[in-house]
Amino acid sequence: MRGGRVNARQGKQIDYKRRSDADRSGTGGASGRFLFCAEVRKIAKRAKQISPTVLRKRLFAVVMAVAFLFLLIFARFFYLQVVDGEDLRYLALDQWTREIPVIAARGVIKDRNGVVLADNRTAYSVFVRPNAVEDVQMTAVTLASLLGEDADALQERISSASVSELTVAKHVDRSFTEKLEEYDLPGVYYAQDNVRVYPYGELLSRVLGFTSSDNIGLTGLEKYYDAYLSGTDGEIAYFTDLVGAEVEGGASYLPATDGMDLTLTIDYEIQAVAEAAMQKVYEEYSPAVAQCIVLDPDTFDILAMAAAPSYDLNDVPRDDAELLNELSRNNLVSDIYEPGSTFKIITAAANIEEYYKGNPDAFSPQHVFSSSRTRSVDGTTIRCWSDHSNGKHSNQTLAEALNNSCNPCFTDIALSLGTETFYDYLELFGFGKVTGLDFSGEAQGMLLTESAVRACDLARIGFGQTVAVTAIQLACAAASAVNGGYYYRPRLVQSVSSADGSVTEEISPVLVNRTVSEQTSELLASLLEGVVSNGSGSRAYIEGYKVAGKTGTAQKFEDGVIAQGKYVSSFLGFFPADDPQYLALVIVDEPVGAYYGSIVAAPAAREIFEGIIEVKGIEPYE
Repeated sequence: MRGGRVNARQGKQIDYKRRSDADRSGTGGASGRFLFCAEVRKIAKRAKQISPTVLRKRLFAVVMAVAFLFLLIFARFFYLQVVDGEDLRYLALDQWTREIPVIAARGVIKDRNGVVLADNRTAYSVFVRPNAVEDVQMTAVTLASLLGEDADALQERISSASVSELTVAKHVDRSFTEKLEEYDLPGVYYAQDNVRVYPYGELLSRVLGFTSSDNIGLTGLEKYYDAYLSGTDGEIAYFTDLVGAEVEGGASYLPATDGMDLTLTIDYEIQAVAEAAMQKVYEEYSPAVAQCIVLDPDTFDILAMAAAPSYDLNDVPRDDAELLNELSRNNLVSDIYEPGSTFKIITAAANIEEYYKGNPDAFSPQHVFSSSRTRSVDGTTIRCWSDHSNGKHSNQTLAEALNNSCNPCFTDIALSLGTETFYDYLELFGFGKVTGLDFSGEAQGMLLTESAVRACDLARIGFGQTVAVTAIQLACAAASAVNGGYYYRPRLVQSVSSADGSVTEEISPVLVNRTVSEQTSELLASLLEGVVSNGSGSRAYIEGYKVAGKTGTAQKFEDGVIAQGKYVSSFLGFFPADDPQYLALVIVDEPVGAYYGSIVAAPAAREIFEGIIEVKGIEPYE
């Protein structure tokens, strides 16, 4: 090819020589010069015919074209260097580096006294870099024997992998990596990982929740506070050659940032007491679920949330989605139900508060209600649960109406106060809206729109029908009614801290509003103490301690009609009655055999209170 170019040049030289010789001889030279001059004259003539304006325009067009071309080149250069430069650098870096993740330790979850409820166990993950594997078959056979897997399948995974790094095992223990080290397989690596562990297994299972295999919170507090708990992974980066082989000495280390720790409002000792009580109820009455909330009425701190049946957080039934959903669901927060007679606490509080305010439509504590078993409202007959044959429902005051849980008396109260006034209190007590608890999936309950409420609806709401609440709603409302009228936002977490124990975020109690006066709270608490000492809540009575509360028994509805034989039994109680420190709401869904709240739920509340008295060393009153 080079010779070809030389020949071409030589050919041109010969042509020039021949032309010169012709010119000198006079045979062809004159003709050539004539032709050349003629062409020059033609060009000159055409140039004279083009005006200066046209020339300028053509020159300008050429300049603009060149400028535009230059701008295109510059723009592309700018895009590659500035706009897309970072991505290109990462792409280049990715082609020449391999990373081993350094997994961040998930934050620890502790109770209010420092008892660890969720922790981590060191484990390891094993990776294969297909490009760095020298003998695929041997590597697959060795790994398969250690893992108890099929060698052919593993070989196929390694051979066909389209990624630079393949995870072949997660959460193996140290003994596995020690065996792996003995084989010294090129292209096989391992890195430290963490496995979530729960020291108390089933304890608080519906509240703590669980994580995925990648330590991502999926349910409960693990999910709600995942951004705090998860931390940030680090990595060890190795530089490699073109075939993916590691370059000796070429490595960098980015440390992981461990997750933040949570300190809960939960008290482990009280939680254990509540769990034992719910398990006993579950075994005795075989309900769909037995559950309870224990909270501090002064702050609305959740001290316990227990439910039976439960499950072991260290052995989550992931293969049965329906069962897992049922067992992991925190019904106390996410489910609604008709409260029945426990709602009479709210109706009584509204009446007492309005009485103290001077509302003539409110009944005085000494008012004697009609002893009739029925009330006729808008053509609807409302009946008491009792047939009144025992004479207890005759000539009742508000205290006696609470003791006997007489429905018609609370119908009278709701109707007398009227829809507008009664609904004002329902709003103050937080019904029909979420409490703001730091937990996912909180329901807001069901409350008829005020404008749509008929007299018969209002009458039923007065004794806990035609209204649906969550357990956390009712517990908070009752706590406010007896703590002096202070409604706080409930909480499950009181602080977030770093691994060294320093608090980074304090979650303090938040006062939402006032509901009733301290005077109303004091009277109401004394009336509810009478329910336990002399009324339907007698099975919650503890000698030497001022226990107060209210029973509840509500029929369940299915598809808009009463479900025969299905009830929700409940008891809402607190102690000491004159200075409430502990409030408990026990709910037993569809108990078998007995169903009255006084029989099923009240004894469970007593067991919880007795357990608290024991673990906290609370002395009886003098």
